[in-house]
Amino acid sequence: MRAAASPPEAPVAAVLAAHIDAGGLDWIVPDWPAPATVGALSTTRHGGVSTGAAASMNLGIKGALRGNDDTADVVARNRRRLDPFLPSPPIWLDQVHGTGVAVLDAGNAAGLRSGPPVADAAVTRERGLVCAVLTADCLPVLFADRRGRAVGAAHAGWRGLAAGVLAATVAALDALGAPPGDLCAWLGPAIGPRAFEVGRDVRDTFVGDDPGAADCFVPHGTTKWHADLYGLARRRLAAAGVGVVRGGGLCTMSDAARFHSYRRDRTSARMATLVWLAPAAADPTL
Repeated sequence: MRAAASPPEAPVAAVLAAHIDAGGLDWIVPDWPAPATVGALSTTRHGGVSTGAAASMNLGIKGALRGNDDTADVVARNRRRLDPFLPSPPIWLDQVHGTGVAVLDAGNAAGLRSGPPVADAAVTRERGLVCAVLTADCLPVLFADRRGRAVGAAHAGWRGLAAGVLAATVAALDALGAPPGDLCAWLGPAIGPRAFEVGRDVRDTFVGDDPGAADCFVPHGTTKWHADLYGLARRRLAAAGVGVVRGGGLCTMSDAARFHSYRRDRTSARMATLVWLAPAAADPTL
């Protein structure tokens, strides 16, 4: 059952937050300067039907299809629990830690739902289509054009971040008529800078083409560093021309009560971060 319609002037975020609160959930509604017609949320590990290490809101299908941690039926049931909060089922991606960006529109939506595109980001200017990424330690990044023309979501693990997935997403939004200077971004829950231990290869990958990125690595022992994934993303966003960035600071690995974490638990459980344009001004709850 969909959320009840609200007055046209009610921002989507406010109505969505009230709906989540009424459901007794601790899901996150981004605090960012997106237009009132933009909806966005990030799930936590709560609100689903999974049990065991994947409890309870596991939205990751790849592990389930391999017989890890959950079943496909349970994941499907969890995904259906998102429906009352969204204008349509999300268009999920086949994420591969790359830089591919899926452009969603009314013409390709049905096909993309039946066969998820191989991509690590999605953008759209179509009202009512939901962009979504799955993460558990990797960084989810949402984008909104402050004039309400387009939105996007990106999955930015360190490999995709280094390869340029955020710049690719910004370029795709620009092609939809939302230039970088008009965008705002939100950084969702990810492994934090005190928990993300990496080797020299990761540090060298970033510092090699951006010497200033060295500030995002703190030595940890003689051969390891703690990496600030949030700081690295902010540098990449600034380089792509995005000047307004919010979020960050929620560590998936250190907060076992609220978030799934692959590094901590070694499960295939995943959370979702989603964004959309409200389908009609007359019903901004969706």
